[in-house]
Amino acid sequence: MHLGFSSMNTADDPPPAELARTLEEAGFESLWYGEHSHIPVSRRTPYPPGGELPEPYKKMMDPYLSLMAAAAATERLKLGTGIALLLERELFSQAKTIGTLDRLSNGRLLIGCGVGWNEEEFENATHLPWKRRYLAIKELVAAQRALFGEAEPEFHGELIDFDPVWFEPKPVQRGGPPVVFGAMGPLGVRHAAEWADGWMPVDVAMPDVAAGVADFRRQVSEAGRDPDDVEITLVVMAPVTADLLKSYRDLGIQRCNIGVGVENWDRPDIVMPMIEEFARLIPQL
Repeated sequence: MHLGFSSMNTADDPPPAELARTLEEAGFESLWYGEHSHIPVSRRTPYPPGGELPEPYKKMMDPYLSLMAAAAATERLKLGTGIALLLERELFSQAKTIGTLDRLSNGRLLIGCGVGWNEEEFENATHLPWKRRYLAIKELVAAQRALFGEAEPEFHGELIDFDPVWFEPKPVQRGGPPVVFGAMGPLGVRHAAEWADGWMPVDVAMPDVAAGVADFRRQVSEAGRDPDDVEITLVVMAPVTADLLKSYRDLGIQRCNIGVGVENWDRPDIVMPMIEEFARLIPQL
């Protein structure tokens, strides 16, 4: 099992190049940066865990630019968006950014994505319908795959539609970087099982991780796919121990992402000591 590291990617955090070099040297497999282009001041949509919105949400840097800085400073470290809000960017521009980053990193990019939780943020950024966002992201991912894999791609869906175009250069990874869908509700899990290259749940959001993994693999099979072909990346928010990570490994989870917990998002000083501490667990996985 691989160990990845997730960061809020604010201007106060360790710079991406420094963080990436440290992770690669420590034996981590990947670095993951999330995305919020803005947060509406209205705060109409409540923060999902409840309570006040943590301040770092307002300070997040662009994940693709930060991952490019990380790519330039490393050779092996995989680079993930965790998660990117694909529906909140223009299709062709975003695909060009993803394809370029994959080429410049020599095929090390992973696209963790989701539909988002902030309705007014979504509405500020796109005219796609909020209530049909799961269909929208399914079509967007399919459209991007066409752009990345076909000589003269075109796409004709209910919400996304374009006639043949030339789209070059293609990513290094054939068909584009793997798409890892971060979703926890029944509809989102079904979508991940049907079309995503991977699934990214959160451990503390599942009453029983083993049962959740078994149910997901069953749904993948029912969708006519091989569960071994759909990678599971588990976001670990429970207290990290070697025994916990080994238990997740034994469930067939291919990657665990750890990071600074929400209660410490405003304490960048603990990031490097945390990496050093958890790097000691990597040989046991």
